[in-house]
Order: sequence, then structure tokens, then C-alpha cells
Amino acid sequence: MTKRSEDFDPARRELLVRALASGLFSAGGAFGLCAAFAQPLGKIPKPLPRGRSFYEVSGQVMVNGKVATLATQVGVNDTIETGKAAQAVFVVGLDAYILRDNSRMELKGSRVFVDQLRLFTGVLLSVFGKGPRLVHCPTSTIGVRGTGLYLEAQPDVTYVCTCYGATDIAASDDPGISESIVSTHHDAPRYVLARPDKGRRIVPAPFKNHTDLELTLIESLVGRTPPFSLFDESYGSPRRY
Repeated sequence: MTKRSEDFDPARRELLVRALASGLFSAGGAFGLCAAFAQPLGKIPKPLPRGRSFYEVSGQVMVNGKVATLATQVGVNDTIETGKAAQAVFVVGLDAYILRDNSRMELKGSRVFVDQLRLFTGVLLSVFGKGPRLVHCPTSTIGVRGTGLYLEAQPDVTYVCTCYGATDIAASDDPGISESIVSTHHDAPRYVLARPDKGRRIVPAPFKNHTDLELTLIESLVGRTPPFSLFDESYGSPRRY
């Protein structure tokens, strides 16, 4: 059974996020127009209230081995797991995450600030506030600075997309094998391999499996917007829907 704070289907959510990104529901927008859209579509994505961690809990989601609900709080030293066909959308401090099915991640930090996380397996889309983070995956270690980051973690390969911002990607067993990425819009996805392919452990990869709409949604949950517009016609890169 799916539980979510805004109970509407993906097509309606996409329309809401597009409207949010365009500024239609900004504080300066017309109240009547906002209400007209919100009535059929559900609540507008916005920063979660104090004391609230989850925006969505779909399927079996566990926090520290216990079944999570929308009321469950996630702390800076917690472990979050998702089962088959499950998904969790949540916020911890300045950071927001979409953890997809069959995934397990562990947070490390102090007070309300996460400074490290480990994705043991599965798929994670995340956006981070200011300050450095260190992200560990089976084959890679990623230094993060104010970044949108998409990861797919498997025992023999990690897919890393620096959606925007700066990352330092290194092989987890050999920090000397590394590459620094500065990205504005999914510019340089990479695979980090457990074993070399033609002598290389970090190799170019295609863009895949995540969207600008998702990034806009989770940035909105922490009161931010991505450094690109879904509607600015002068923006040169393709939209990722």
C-alpha cells in the first residue's frame, strides 16, 4: 500500500512540479490561480514542517530495522532500507533524497548535519546543502560540494551522475584512481568499475534513469531550486524528463 503526504498520481505530480519550477505557485503569484490548480492536483511540494522527515513512503521502507511511516523521523546516524517496488522520499537537515527500491543506505553525521553517507546497494537521487559530504559506494568514494547526485550501486560497478555542482570521484580501493567533475546539467556521468576496462576504472557513461522533475521536487522540500530552469528557453541543455 502506498502512503504519501500528497496523494496524487505521477502525471499530476509532474504538472505540479512543472508549475512550481515556472514560478506559477510562487509567493507573488495569483492566489486564485494557485487555489484553482491545487484543488484538483493536491498540495504543492514545499519545505517539510519542522520535525517531519518523509515526504513519501511507498511500499516497505525501514529505518533502523523498523517499518517507517510518514511520521517516522530520520536522524543523521540512521540506516534506511527499501524493499521490492518501494520508494522513500525524505529530508535530513539540508539534504533531500529519493531512495528507490531494493536499496540500503547509512547516514553519518553530528547534530542535524550529514557529512557522510554509504549506499550499500540500490539507487539514490540526492541534493545537498552547502558544505562538504563524502559518499561511499561499493566501488567508489565521492567527495561532494553543494551538489545534485544520482547513484546506482552494485558490487562491481557504481554509476555516478553529477547532476550539478562539483564532485571528486575515486575508486574505493585506490584513491589514486580519481577524476574531478564540475557539472551544470548532467554533463559527465561516469561508471566506476571494480576491475579495469582497457586499463581504466572510471569511464564515461550515458545519462539515464533520473529526471530534472525529480530534482526540482526534492530541492523544493528543502526550500531550494536547481541551478537550471525547466522553462527557460535560453538554457542550452536538454531537459531530462
